[in-house]
Amino acid sequence: MFMSDQITTITFFQFRSLTSKFWAFSQMQFAHRDLVRVNGQSFYKLMGSGRGTGFSIWPDFSVYVLLQVWENEGAAKDFFEGESVIDDYRYKAEKVHTIFCRSITSHGYWNNHNPFAGNPSLSDSDSPILVLTRATIKWRHLHKFWKYVPTSYIPLAANQGLIYSKGVGEWPMVQMATISLWKSAEAMKQFAYKSKEHQQAIKMTKDIKWYKEELFARFKPYKTLGPDIF
Repeated sequence: MFMSDQITTITFFQFRSLTSKFWAFSQMQFAHRDLVRVNGQSFYKLMGSGRGTGFSIWPDFSVYVLLQVWENEGAAKDFFEGESVIDDYRYKAEKVHTIFCRSITSHGYWNNHNPFAGNPSLSDSDSPILVLTRATIKWRHLHKFWKYVPTSYIPLAANQGLIYSKGVGEWPMVQMATISLWKSAEAMKQFAYKSKEHQQAIKMTKDIKWYKEELFARFKPYKTLGPDIF
């Protein structure tokens, strides 16, 4: 079966000092002038993060995330080895960690299209799996969403199958995503289908329809760059 050359990289930047955190926050505006011109990149999102493991209204100014979709791995290699914008982040950040992965499946939309070319033939059994959930919340449902949804992530903290999870977003409170890394697909499914809090959130999503746009994608990580931040 045909496998797409497309790959996705997710880079976590961790900052410690107050000056480096201020610089990272400023790049949410200024870094786009360089990122938008990167060769071989079909999609990218530079995102801030929230406290804890899931959606949160409280920002975490120490962690930022750069998600990029590439035409092939060579394009990603050229970026990480030769672009000044990533060198600036490496200089300012205490740690920079990049996960290379291939999309297994992806359903939904991000800015009116699905940027991830799925590879259903990829096996996700007995190996780590990365999951991305992303949504734009309707303004009229913001209160209901934030009143309940963060509680659906409480069981994550004690989940033995979870390696790492972080709530991220393009715009606070409105455009949100969660990136989670699991020991296996089975561990992820155990949380998704057996957590009462998460199941209630899914039911409320269907009943209230509080998302204007949503996307769910599964990835198979295959290599990393940089020191582990998990």
